[in-house]
Amino acid sequence: MSTVLVTGGSGFIGGHVILQLLQAGHSVRTTVRNPDREADIRSTLQIAGLDPAALERLSVVVADLEKDAGWAQAAAGCEFVQHVASPFPLSNPKNAETLIRPAVDGTLRVLRAARDGGAKRTIVTSSFAAIGYGHRDRPTPFDETDWTDLTSPDARPYIQSKTLAERAAWDFIARENSAMELSVVNPVGVFGPALNSDLSSSVGIIKAMLNGAMPQLPRIWFGVVDVRDVADLHLRCMVDPRAKGERFLAVAGPSMSLLQAAQALHARLGAAAARVPTRETRDLVIRLAALFNKRAREVVPSLGHKREASNAKARRLLGWTPRSNEEAIVASAESLIALGAVKP
Repeated sequence: MSTVLVTGGSGFIGGHVILQLLQAGHSVRTTVRNPDREADIRSTLQIAGLDPAALERLSVVVADLEKDAGWAQAAAGCEFVQHVASPFPLSNPKNAETLIRPAVDGTLRVLRAARDGGAKRTIVTSSFAAIGYGHRDRPTPFDETDWTDLTSPDARPYIQSKTLAERAAWDFIARENSAMELSVVNPVGVFGPALNSDLSSSVGIIKAMLNGAMPQLPRIWFGVVDVRDVADLHLRCMVDPRAKGERFLAVAGPSMSLLQAAQALHARLGAAAARVPTRETRDLVIRLAALFNKRAREVVPSLGHKREASNAKARRLLGWTPRSNEEAIVASAESLIALGAVKP
């Protein structure tokens, strides 16, 4: 078994990656910006059912993506690095650089530390944001050969940050010509079971629906993948020789609308989904609301547009088999109910 560095251990994807690595018998070193988060991480893993003995193979190092301190210690002696940490804002910042610089500089900081620490391979968590934007209403699904067009109005700050950070990672590997290998995972919207009350933006959508905080369903579609399958793909990228130098889309299947997600919640949860809306709102209503509401304004560019993505490469090369859209959505809801995050 290997020693693996996981950046962003307190995050949604990072927590599941750590859980699966420890369950598989690896030793894990993870980074946090605030040392107080170590207790939260250990508690979360225990609640998730991890054998207490496995927690002895977890260590925590303080390191911030915007600072050099701590990274050499974090990566020293790690055979593999899973770079999962990245900011995901609830709304677009006024200055795109507040997202872009930490994402790009942080990725390069981790890659340098991994190289200097002797890592065999680094797996970077990128995003569909680096693949499928700037190409409106394309009739064929996106795959790993595609890149987002940063000159497009669709390329909002978060999308820019993920695209530029991934580009920087590939450029680093090409420029350094070192022995370290790189693989990249590009998830769509990540749903599935939350391990604690520190929710991802995607799972936050399900919470809003369950609590009646989303009275209207905009006519938008999104890709879905279960966080457990995203973590599984990270582990496959780590150990499979065929993942060397490759990027992999993490998507369960065809895109899903908010209405379809609402219907899945009603079908599987019954009374617990009583506050979930059941009708789509006309685009005109959303556009009018956007004149006064920032959240509505951010939805407008996505109204009526589908972006399909293919998981054929991950299935073919790595034997990856994801859960369905409905399983991921319902698992999010069930975990929120279990955590007490849904109004009674």
